[in-house]
Amino acid sequence: MLVLNDEINALRQAAQLLCIAARTAPKGRGRDLLTTAIVTGAEKVELAARMRFIADRDEVAFFRRDAGNVDEAEVLVLFGTRSAPMGLPNCGYCGFADCMALQQAGGICAFNSGDLGIALGSAVSRAADLRIDNRILYSAGKAAIELGLLGADIVQAYGLPLSATGKNPFFDRK
Repeated sequence: MLVLNDEINALRQAAQLLCIAARTAPKGRGRDLLTTAIVTGAEKVELAARMRFIADRDEVAFFRRDAGNVDEAEVLVLFGTRSAPMGLPNCGYCGFADCMALQQAGGICAFNSGDLGIALGSAVSRAADLRIDNRILYSAGKAAIELGLLGADIVQAYGLPLSATGKNPFFDRK
């Protein structure tokens, strides 16, 4: 059987591989607080709409621009982290005296943020290996948190739209 233009299925399979790359990335104290999700269809449309809403509400024009990138992507992968202080003595990387002060202030452990960044690095490295166009979007992650797409306990997230077209739609943007 001849199959033409099967890039969409390839992108969905690639998204799964990116989630695995993020999952297996090193994590502080071996604690896996990462959540990933592959977003397509109606959820992707809803995410882009929320990004446009945030653009207007908060007067941040780049959210609208990034929503256009989400529209152009067939698949978007979300990466998020929960906040769970590591309990390291005398750390202070978060800017607070200790984990108790961090929790009382409602802050986020620096190791949780760092682990999310390392997971994203692993995912985009895998995307590069597969020659899939992508771009990390803070704006998509913020919209995903507002929509609760990753769960109520996710405190930081990023989105990664994926494309397999003749020109990368995520760079040289207006």
